[in-house]
Amino acid sequence: MSIHKKYPFLKAEQPCLLSWIFQRTFKKQGVFRKVFSFAMMGVFVSCATEKEHGDLLLLKISENKRYVVTQDGKPFFWLGDTGWLLFNKMNRDEAEQYLEDRRQKGFNVIQAMVLHTVPSVNAYGDSSVINADISRPLVTTGNNPNHADEYDYWDHIDYIIDKAAEKGIYMALVPVWGSPVKDGKVSVEQAEQYAKFLAERWKDRSNIIWLNGGDIKGSDKIDVWKKIGQTIKSIDPKHLMTFHPRGRTASSDWFHNESWLDFNMVQSGHRRYDQDTSKNEQKHYGEDNWKFMAADWDLKPVKPTIDGEPSYEGIPQGLHDITEPRWTDADVRRYGYWSVFAGAFGYTYGQNSVMQMHSKKDTTSAYGSDEVWSSAIHAPGASQMKYLKELMLSRTDYFDRIPDQTLIVDNGEKYDRLLATRTDHYAFIYNYTGRPMTVNMGKIKGSKVKASWFNPRNGETKVIGEMENKGIQHFTPEGGQKEGNDWVLILDSVS
Repeated sequence: MSIHKKYPFLKAEQPCLLSWIFQRTFKKQGVFRKVFSFAMMGVFVSCATEKEHGDLLLLKISENKRYVVTQDGKPFFWLGDTGWLLFNKMNRDEAEQYLEDRRQKGFNVIQAMVLHTVPSVNAYGDSSVINADISRPLVTTGNNPNHADEYDYWDHIDYIIDKAAEKGIYMALVPVWGSPVKDGKVSVEQAEQYAKFLAERWKDRSNIIWLNGGDIKGSDKIDVWKKIGQTIKSIDPKHLMTFHPRGRTASSDWFHNESWLDFNMVQSGHRRYDQDTSKNEQKHYGEDNWKFMAADWDLKPVKPTIDGEPSYEGIPQGLHDITEPRWTDADVRRYGYWSVFAGAFGYTYGQNSVMQMHSKKDTTSAYGSDEVWSSAIHAPGASQMKYLKELMLSRTDYFDRIPDQTLIVDNGEKYDRLLATRTDHYAFIYNYTGRPMTVNMGKIKGSKVKASWFNPRNGETKVIGEMENKGIQHFTPEGGQKEGNDWVLILDSVS
């Protein structure tokens, strides 16, 4: 007997009721199992997505294609944190603690892996897929966290996504990390089925951003990455998507012209100038992450760009040798201001222990992490990132901003490099070392300008005074010339 004959009151637009009936029928027939076939997943997914999931507005690309905006057209400055193993290693209470801390510190995006390995297992011991097959997500009926048979791997991610939405945070999701794909654990056919599952499950949650890839060259298994991008976008066209590449590369190296790629992302990586010497790589920008932004800015068609993985605070310089010095809050500030002033629409911060959610339960750690995540969330750089976001949102002509290095006379190299951005009404110039600087005036409107110093370490602004907007002007920050004595010179049009 068909389901519709047995339950004549059932209508096609009642997926929640339909799922209940399937469960009841299968139980009576003695074939009901904890794991359902992939064919049935859409039923249970659609049941969940009938509900409202937070009230965050969808994100979209700005009209000039340089920036990201909310659905109502307001500027969205991406201030991301790297929480790669959030879904795998944190329980509900820990996830709540982490997200609340990041909300208080001004972060509005969290980058996290859906699958770090194939299979992945979460803090409750729940596996993500059946028999290490990415096309067969392990989904159970129900989602009550008090019942282990109900609350599965995917329910836990749902909970964290929804908790983030409550806190005004968007989740940038990596469907599957690059290493298992490169190792041959994901075929194109499996990737397609898995991408369908993800898109159907989360297409109705407003706080989703898709990060295809995962620390990998796009040329490694490129057909898999294209299939994931195309499949998700065909089902979920309203959420933004990019590609997270391997160190010292950009998504634009492979996918700039792909229709599913809404904005570019680079991983400027974790190497010092003297460590960026690989003969197998073409770009040797070292710590000059602004060069990636400048390259993406000039591409056609125009797309926004962002540094999605610069050096993490507290991680060894060069990444793998734990005897090397660690990157500091001064370094992550430099990467942030350099990239944004070179044209990026936002910035992603990372901290070594936080990105891997290192805890006392771990028997090992990666990259020399010797601090638990609950302590490392208070690293000084994490508290300083919000000042960058606040500065960029402090002026009304947000979408008119361009990078303009012609403001600077006799620019320097490496740490002495100054980076400038402006509209017709203001200019910002970032100075990492506090060195004397000479500025070409007349680049913004007005016969006079008001000059101020902005402190990236505490967000405070100190007015210098008004001056003629012509010729050249000399400025010297307080504190002397040294690495980490960073300042932003602000010039505002007066008349």
